[in-house]
Amino acid sequence: MIAISLPPTQRSNWNTISFTSTLYLYPILDLLLAHIPSQWQAEVRLGLQEALVNAAKHGNNLDPSKTVIVRYSTIKENYFWIISDEGNGFVPECNCEVEQEELLPPDYAENGRGLCILHQVFDLVRWNRKGNQLSLCKQIAEQATQNPIVS
Repeated sequence: MIAISLPPTQRSNWNTISFTSTLYLYPILDLLLAHIPSQWQAEVRLGLQEALVNAAKHGNNLDPSKTVIVRYSTIKENYFWIISDEGNGFVPECNCEVEQEELLPPDYAENGRGLCILHQVFDLVRWNRKGNQLSLCKQIAEQATQNPIVS
């Protein structure tokens, strides 16, 4: 089940989507990407997918009785997402201050790779103290949306 909040009011420009723990994320990602400039959608989709999978799979253990909540907003050229799960939380062990070539270990281990992708895609990646709420921000300057750099 997916629940969507009413459109933002003048006092708040935040929207909310909540859903039961699942890995079927296409409709949720489509909603979250609706206002992202098209040239940034693939990159942001990858990052949001990693964050949502982590919340549903690792946070909630894919327990359908548990919910993932996503609050999101756009303020000028900044896109914000706050993703919360009902898990016990964790302390990230990933040191993502590495070269891009080092992001994928030789054995392509699953654990840790998603965290490094988050740091590559988003300009801000922060967890709450408990480790069950992730805040993300992507800054997309108007000039950058017209001519994104593709590497």
